[in-house]
Amino acid sequence: MGVVEVLDPVAPARAGGWKVDVSRGERNGRVSSEWFNRPDDERYLSLDDLWANVKGRSERSRSRVVQTADIRVEAARDNPERLHLMLPKAQEPVAPTHWAFGQLASIVGAPASYLRQLPAPLAGINLQYGLTNHRAEQVKTFETEDGRTELRAVTGPDYGRIHDFELVEAVQRIAGNGTGDTRWKVPGVLDWSTGVYNTDVEISRDTTTLYASDRDVFLFLVDDRNPIEAGKLPDGSPDLYFRGFYCWNSEVGAKTLGMASFYLRAVCQNRNLWGVEDFREIRIRHSKYAASRFAHEAAPALTRFANSSPQGFVNGIKAARQQIVARTDEDRADFLRKRGFSKAESGKIIEKVLMEEGRPPESIFDFVQGITRLARDKTQQDARLDMEGRAKKLLDRVG
Repeated sequence: MGVVEVLDPVAPARAGGWKVDVSRGERNGRVSSEWFNRPDDERYLSLDDLWANVKGRSERSRSRVVQTADIRVEAARDNPERLHLMLPKAQEPVAPTHWAFGQLASIVGAPASYLRQLPAPLAGINLQYGLTNHRAEQVKTFETEDGRTELRAVTGPDYGRIHDFELVEAVQRIAGNGTGDTRWKVPGVLDWSTGVYNTDVEISRDTTTLYASDRDVFLFLVDDRNPIEAGKLPDGSPDLYFRGFYCWNSEVGAKTLGMASFYLRAVCQNRNLWGVEDFREIRIRHSKYAASRFAHEAAPALTRFANSSPQGFVNGIKAARQQIVARTDEDRADFLRKRGFSKAESGKIIEKVLMEEGRPPESIFDFVQGITRLARDKTQQDARLDMEGRAKKLLDRVG
């Protein structure tokens, strides 16, 4: 691994944490959604524990391409809920998981929700007919031994599987155990009453951001013991950021593989990300050449972000603060109108900045902050994302 180059902390590390201004930047709820929906058995306290689980599962799995016409559906009449598949050259039948059953139904053109309501023998007849007459002729199966043989995925023959453990290993190369043995760790918690972000919080099942299920993995880590100063707040105190990234994968086809890197100001107890800036994302579909793209594009991008200096980001923020684009009310209205904002939206953006900064917007950075603050007020996700996207585009054009 290359040398990690990060700006020195702006102040000595202290037990109380760092004062941050989360009214700036964007709010990102992706990690919070994962945190909210994960049961205890999908939460892990370290990358080592997470890796051991998904690696062991991979070692008990195998994938093969089979002819759909050679798959036999077995349904027990004395158990209306029992449905198994006999695959070619298999010694015993396999039980499809809920996810794999849905994939299989989709491949043969049958509505999975309807088939699940039928007695197993009747559902089996429908599936068998679809498999026997499937025009594509071949599918790729993914079977895992865990006391019994489970069919975890049924995909097209060219599905490019990237195993969950491969993503975890890529993260381990830069983050160690994810518990503080490197710069990268499970995040701390923002204290809303004081505005202080505490980096040193015990990693528990309530606070962890390392997740895995039978369908996917999701990991979120931050470099929150090394704050970065990118300008000053109106009161003269430093505007502090931390680096962060999250990544995800599904070896059974439930999700793409992807990773996102960004700068943020805090993480709250519900794992919402606050004050997010410079958000960048890579997504890779599990197509035929997915493994190659992961090896040559996604994994190196993660390493580059982890090892890079934030100086480029700091310089960008500095340039945005220095680039004055409006000095009068007419200039401000004209600037926003040319970027697609209505008269009402422009007024609200200017008002947001005036309330927070004590003066109307003048620089690119001022307008970006006003737009992102207004985006938070949007109740419809599409409208919020559109406004956040316009703010990011405006910042990206600086210089």
